[in-house]
Parts: sequence; structure tokens; C-alpha cells
Amino acid sequence: MRTNPEEAIEVAAVQLSAQEDVSENLRILRSMVLQAARRGARLIVLPENLAFMGPERKKRQLAAPLSPTNPVFDALGAVAKEAQRWVIAGGIPEKSDDPLRPYNTCAVFAPDGTLAATYRKIHLFDVDLPDGTRLMESEACLAGSAPQCVDIDGIRVGLSICYDLRFPELYRRLVSMGAQLVVVPAAFTLTTGKDHWHVLLRARAIENQVYVVAAAQFGAHGARTTYGKALIVDPWGTIVAQCSDHVGFCQHPIDLHYLRQVRRSLPCLQHRRL
Repeated sequence: MRTNPEEAIEVAAVQLSAQEDVSENLRILRSMVLQAARRGARLIVLPENLAFMGPERKKRQLAAPLSPTNPVFDALGAVAKEAQRWVIAGGIPEKSDDPLRPYNTCAVFAPDGTLAATYRKIHLFDVDLPDGTRLMESEACLAGSAPQCVDIDGIRVGLSICYDLRFPELYRRLVSMGAQLVVVPAAFTLTTGKDHWHVLLRARAIENQVYVVAAAQFGAHGARTTYGKALIVDPWGTIVAQCSDHVGFCQHPIDLHYLRQVRRSLPCLQHRRL
């Protein structure tokens, strides 16, 4: 891909291995954000469950309004301001009207540390997997209902979280709202990730002719194991950056000139009939 520097910004997808120690998780993600910023990233995407991976009953205890009184929210705003970068934080437990079921919320922080946008996860992960894993997110979270885009440095960014990836109609809606890039902060299980992660991310990029930036959790988190492979896909469906099996980040420029070139050469978005 040829990059036009006048229409490109560097984006980083972070890979974490969060555990139950919130303070340690926040320390590590701060280090990742600052490293990515030093390497030129202007937008840094963090995975789902970034502050805590553990029992749902303990996660509920972290749920709070998205305000400076929320220590996780405060820490994320502070690191965005320290780095002077856009930070998209996927998967913060946001207090809802149901005390047992907070929202699973993606929060977008501007370079001055202020909250620029939020998205509450619409599709909740209720499954019994072949390996015996049973996850009932709807018992621990309240679903959102509204798709959300935000403008970041001249790029229209669509927001989603993890299990949303399996619902192509959401991404088509985001493209109809003008999305040129979509983010997928995730904590994909190993069982589903090894077979579906790359396929689904590339499909969303190809069918919508957008960049896809997918941050990820990796490794063992008590009884749960996540797949990792945080990555960036371009509008042609090519994986242009990917993390290996460790905590870190991958980075690549988002080039709007190239995106428009893809959409002109294969104008499938103009050929929609339904």
C-alpha cells in the first residue's frame, strides 16, 4: 500500500493480558499507550475488559458512571492527556439502572483527556462452547441499542465491541453513518478466535471497504483463555499489522487516499439494493 502522508494517521491496536489486579492492569495499559504515542500513533485502541478480567460478580463492583469519580475512567482520561493522543478504551463497566447489570461501554478520549464519545455494546455473548466454556454476558451486562460514530483527526470512526463482530448489519449501519474505520476492542475466546477472528475481521473490512482496528486480550485469565492477535486490516482485506503472542501493540497508517481508491475501483457500496 502506498501511503499519502497528507491523508494518513498512525493508529495502534494494543494487546493486553488483563488479570484481576486493576491497578496493575492500568499500569501496563498506560505503558502501552505512552510507547505507542512515542512511536507516532495518534489514535490508540485498547481491548475489551482492559481494567479487569475475572469473575463477573467482581466486575460489577467496578461499575460506575463515566465521570472523574470513576477510577478507571479517570486513569484513561489521564493517560490520553499525558500522551496527548486519542484513546479508544473498549469495555469499561458503566453503571446502569440495573444494579446487577452494568453496560459494557467503549469510551473515546480526546487528547486533552475529555470524553468525546461512548458506545454501549449492543450484542451480548451468551454461549455454551464445545470446550465446556459457558459465558452468559446478558446475565452480567445490559445491552445498548444505538450505533455510534465519532470524528477523529478527519477520520470517521465507527465503534463496536467484540461479539458485535458477528453481526454484519451493525457495520453496514456504521458505514451508512460515514465510517471509514471501525474499531473492534475484544476479548475473543481461544476456542472461537482460532477459527473465526481473522476471517470475520477481514470480512468486515472487505464488505464495507473500511479499515478495521482490532485490539485484543491474550492468554489465560483464571478459567478463561483469550486468543489475542490484535491486528489492523486495510479496506482490501489485507492484514497490514498484527501482534504476536505477548503484551504489546501493532501500528499502521490509516490512509484515506487509499480507502477512496479502493472504493472507486470496486464501487460495491454504490451497488447496494437492499
